[in-house]
Amino acid sequence: MRKTLTALMLSTLVVSGCGAIRDSRANPFNWFGRGEPTATAPVNATAANPLIPQRSGLFASARNRAAIYTGQPIDTVTDLTIERIPGGAIIRATGVPARQGVSSVRLTPATAEDVPVNGVLTYRLDAVPAPGPQPVGSVASRQVVVARKVTDQDLRGVRSIRVEAARNALESRR
Repeated sequence: MRKTLTALMLSTLVVSGCGAIRDSRANPFNWFGRGEPTATAPVNATAANPLIPQRSGLFASARNRAAIYTGQPIDTVTDLTIERIPGGAIIRATGVPARQGVSSVRLTPATAEDVPVNGVLTYRLDAVPAPGPQPVGSVASRQVVVARKVTDQDLRGVRSIRVEAARNALESRR
């Protein structure tokens, strides 16, 4: 009984000491913080790159229809959460489009190879708008959530992850 009580008291003392590292970088739950608002540059969605050749041939129209993603940046991004998982992380972003009826929501990499620039891994929160006029509706009815998994190799050299929308951006730092 005396050994059990001593072990219980000792383990209580050790566990209470863990509160000191709760806010430190040694705790893996603190590796990425909450999303913080940052400024964003306006996006010109209609500009086409003249350096990319247009495909031609017998089945070019069918190939181009399947390969082109016509998503446009969502109006605002409201939440950014980075969740650590074995082998990488899951980036979860919540956004609110200007109108209802968006589909095919994606976190599109801002760079072609999905590599960090100066330690910042940047994604755009894009969605395909529905054709024709759509109602505005409440914020809760327009809210969309999208996630993307990144591996530890993708996170090598990354100090912060940034998700951009049309009117704002959120950034989460390590």
